[in-house]
Amino acid sequence: MFVGHLAVGFAARRVAPGVNLGWFIGGVTALDLLWPIFLLAGIERARIVPGATAFTPLVFDSYPWSHSLLLACIWGAVFAGFAYRLGVPRSHFYLLAGLVVSHWVLDFISHAPDMPLWPGPSPKLGLGLWYSIPATLVLEGALWIVGIVVYLRGVQLGSRGARFAFWSFIVVTTAMWAASPWSPPPPSVETLGWFSLIGWIVIPWVVLADRGSRDRWGRE
Repeated sequence: MFVGHLAVGFAARRVAPGVNLGWFIGGVTALDLLWPIFLLAGIERARIVPGATAFTPLVFDSYPWSHSLLLACIWGAVFAGFAYRLGVPRSHFYLLAGLVVSHWVLDFISHAPDMPLWPGPSPKLGLGLWYSIPATLVLEGALWIVGIVVYLRGVQLGSRGARFAFWSFIVVTTAMWAASPWSPPPPSVETLGWFSLIGWIVIPWVVLADRGSRDRWGRE
């Protein structure tokens, strides 16, 4: 998933007034931010196989250090601890850690059976939503809409610049996601890894989008 992960982060912002959206989006995307680093370092492996699934040509041969359930739990604890060290209230520790783990859960729904439970010999799971483009667009799209609505019902956007950042983020990410099944595949795995590093721009983008926002009860 892509916008499905973001939807969970947007919805989570509703329950944590005063904590910037960047922390929640960082949580739900953490595993995908780590993955291209491990891929380029040769620690994890993927292939580009057109037709592997209807929605994406990517085959994830090995990515236990970024995407196994066990490591997702560990990365969640690391991420939540990092957030606490930088001033996020301790009361949100389990929420932030859970957001990291939620990435594995949503990938389990969308991926072919390639999601490991732990590094090494492990069952690989996946319900295969990506085998159907219509089902992916409907289910993930519905989750995305709900996440945006929940966020906007609980948060009043800040300055004009923040509003522009928010809506540009929504438009760009939605367009990229919706067009992905018909986009040409990457020319190589290395190119895929470098291109995927662009995902790191999501964090400062949503930090700006949420800056100066207030919840609907007047608290910043």
